[in-house]
Amino acid sequence: MLYSYKQCLETYKTDYLLEKALEEKKMFKVEKGVYSDKSSCSKLAVIAFKKPDSIFTMNSAFYYQDLTDEIPDNYFIATERNSTKIKDKEIKQLFYPKETVNLGVEEKNILGTSVKVYTKERMLIELIRHKNKIPFDYYKEIVSNYRNKTYELDIQWLEENVSKFPASKKIMDTIQLEVF
Repeated sequence: MLYSYKQCLETYKTDYLLEKALEEKKMFKVEKGVYSDKSSCSKLAVIAFKKPDSIFTMNSAFYYQDLTDEIPDNYFIATERNSTKIKDKEIKQLFYPKETVNLGVEEKNILGTSVKVYTKERMLIELIRHKNKIPFDYYKEIVSNYRNKTYELDIQWLEENVSKFPASKKIMDTIQLEVF
């Protein structure tokens, strides 16, 4: 389990006792301000702990939703437009408007860590919106996987929510043409 510095001080009361716990390997320092009771933990768990409002999107979400088998090089995070920039080389941060940032979010257990990730339906919208920024082969692989999973999609959610995004008619036309 991960703990903040403040939580560690509540348990160990002083910096000295926390340092002693670290020396005795009762606690482990993961990075500045993040501690664990296990000797190792995943970067995914650290991101979810440090940024609880972040939502995994794009390449990360495609992978976590089993729409591709390509493991992303970075963690793709969606945050509200006015959020502070995340300074981590392994994180690609995308900024979304307040009205749409929390649309289509679900809690998912990834490698034993509970994270927020966009649903397959939301990611279909994002796939079409970012079509020109995605490599062609990667795009086609994901579209092909969507075609195989059409029975899993909540079409009603798509129809109700696609209008909340710019160019909604073009998005829906592309989905109809390429997926259904």
